[in-house]
Amino acid sequence: MADTAYVPRLRGEYDRKIRGQLTEKFGYANVMEVPRLDKVVINMGVGEAVNDRKKVELAAADLALIAGQKPIITYSRKAISTFKLRENQPIGCKVTLRKARMYEFIDRLVTVALPRVRDFRGLNPKSFDGRGNYSLGLKEHIIFPEINFDKIAETWGMDITVCTTAKTDEEARALLAAFKFPFRQ
Repeated sequence: MADTAYVPRLRGEYDRKIRGQLTEKFGYANVMEVPRLDKVVINMGVGEAVNDRKKVELAAADLALIAGQKPIITYSRKAISTFKLRENQPIGCKVTLRKARMYEFIDRLVTVALPRVRDFRGLNPKSFDGRGNYSLGLKEHIIFPEINFDKIAETWGMDITVCTTAKTDEEARALLAAFKFPFRQ
């Protein structure tokens, strides 16, 4: 019996169609030149955690449901008295997704979560960093279907950064557009 590994839907689509389209469009000589997704970093900053430490744990539990893996809790590096912030105080959580989990998350983000955003008019096509990475911010984490809307006391925002191996923003935009990211025109 052959050992068949699970391949996410978007990864299969990348191997079948997207890689060929990008090679044709940009004229790559080598298969390894074709841009691909590298990782996805999801970050939740919980500013209210200054007063209540349990809020970071609740946010981390919700992020674990969304991402499918346990996030790490981030701590403040230095004290800022204006914000009542002490050194080494928990202030948020983050998770880095790679390989299969990354493709599954992007699939859910594009097909399920983004259409559920209120007054959604498309993603900003200018949010690239100059090196082929794309960042977007969400105001509510409850747009993901894994979160039970009835049990949520508060909503938190999240930053999502999609890192690619593309050298330029144009190549990264073409890659993400092929993955059906809904960019504004």
